Amino acid sequence: MELKIARNAQTVLRHGGKVLADALVAQGIDHVFEVPGESFLDTLDGLYDQGGKIKLVTCRFEAGAVNMADAYGKLTGRPAAAMVTRGPGACHGAIGVHVAFQDSTPMLLFVGQIPHMDTGRDAFQEVDYRQMFAPLAKWVTQIDHARRIPEVVAHAVDVATRGRPGPVVIALSEEMQKDQVQVPDLPRGDVSPAFPDPAAMTKMRALLAKSKKPIAVVGGSCWTDAGRAALHSFLLENKVPVTVGFRRQAHYDGSQDNFAGDLGVGSDPGLIGKLKEADLILAIGSRLGDAVTQGYTLLDMAGSTPIVQVLPDGADIGRVFRTALGIVSDLNTFAIAAAELEPVKVVWGKWTQELRSLREAQRAVPNYEGNLNLGTVMRELETMLTPDAIVTTDAGNFAGWATRFLNFKEGQRYIGPTNGAMGYSVPAAVGAAITFPDRMVIGMVGDGGFMMTGQEIATAFHHGVAPIIMVFNNNMYGTIRMHQEKAYPWRVSGTALTNPDFCKYIEAFGGHGEVVTTTEEFGPAFRRAVASGKPALIELRTNPDQITTRATIADLRAGKTPPKPAPKAKRAAVPRVSQAKKRG
Repeated sequence: MELKIARNAQTVLRHGGKVLADALVAQGIDHVFEVPGESFLDTLDGLYDQGGKIKLVTCRFEAGAVNMADAYGKLTGRPAAAMVTRGPGACHGAIGVHVAFQDSTPMLLFVGQIPHMDTGRDAFQEVDYRQMFAPLAKWVTQIDHARRIPEVVAHAVDVATRGRPGPVVIALSEEMQKDQVQVPDLPRGDVSPAFPDPAAMTKMRALLAKSKKPIAVVGGSCWTDAGRAALHSFLLENKVPVTVGFRRQAHYDGSQDNFAGDLGVGSDPGLIGKLKEADLILAIGSRLGDAVTQGYTLLDMAGSTPIVQVLPDGADIGRVFRTALGIVSDLNTFAIAAAELEPVKVVWGKWTQELRSLREAQRAVPNYEGNLNLGTVMRELETMLTPDAIVTTDAGNFAGWATRFLNFKEGQRYIGPTNGAMGYSVPAAVGAAITFPDRMVIGMVGDGGFMMTGQEIATAFHHGVAPIIMVFNNNMYGTIRMHQEKAYPWRVSGTALTNPDFCKYIEAFGGHGEVVTTTEEFGPAFRRAVASGKPALIELRTNPDQITTRATIADLRAGKTPPKPAPKAKRAAVPRVSQAKKRG
């Protein structure tokens, strides 16, 4: 029907910017996150007429805009569009493209471009985006002719969403957007997802039936509610212990008896030890990358431990670790097919219980030194999160408090940058709140990350949403300080920070601010932040010595000799000049 309507549509003369805006609507794009630039004024004009169909979100920094689009893609499984101007705008936005690429997030980035007649003249802000973004995106292209806009946008959505999802970058020649053309809009494509080979599913079941110590590693993106439910059914009925990949915590209900924790930065050493005992790895959506495999050391690359790897792109299967079985499939269709398999006879019940016991032991809160116990704070936060809460995280050691002590329930979501990009959490929280304004949204960020993109809280005020930002303040770049103390103990160089009064910062916008210095203060402060109905910030003044959930700076320095103080520089002697010479 859509194709018939498109073919029969009476096209009218439109400028390229209007054609682009209409093409986005035709392809189901309903959110655009942007920082305006003169290089795409005509596209902004085209979006003016789409107010009822596209939510245009004006942001304060290009990296923030692209991270908001990434958050939208992570949470919905559908691409949003980001728009940035040429040159500096594109460079700022490249951070978010890298996040989306490594995280497998569907997204479109439109970059205003110089007039194509000026290409190669070193024109103002000229960049060849095909070269710049080639290693960062699934596809990079440029539109120089307005008639091709519907074709390119339709294909871009297809590329971003099919196979392994990811970002597509499209440069828009400046004068092309002004061209007046008559061209029909194109309908959305309806392509069935890749289904798993039935023979492969039978083989997977046979491998599972022979196993005595299986472990599932769940990762990937664009999981649907139906796919998640089917995955949980398959793993629960077979009592397979489940781990999740780095920053994929909410892919599986942490309250289930077969949830064993996360594999990534700061993982439980006991869990890592147990995974080495496994005799079958079900890598469902996980590429078994650097963080998950502890720097590619956790598994034998030759495949001595059988690995079943399920991914939507066959090129990623067995890329590092050889597989016993690779299944090319959309993750959701695989899960639905797996749930329909007859459960095997389980002989690993004790094994699953051992792994679950490790997870529960890890969540027991130690008696950390200092007035503010972040483990207790996380356990209390868990009780106050709504059933559909969204939690965003930044990069940094502080993130380990949530992954160690929080169990995310089925309806809750947790998103963060698997590529370790700082400055992600605040714009992601704002983007999540704009996408789902009726859901509780919590952004967790360190003091370093907040000062990179914390200004995007202004976007929350501008669009009337109210995320709650939790700033973990230890006055340092904590992760780098940890590595510094391991390599060069006591020699603190370049990692200390001086911060503003974060409460006054949020209050300057008209928001709600709280400072928490003790464990007992957190619960009341959080409830007040929720009740305020405003964008809120809770500053957690942490113990700077507690550098991770498992180590202090004192621990890292233990047994190592402090360096001798550097000798004070002697002031050079200045020869005295006689008064007679001065007068002379």
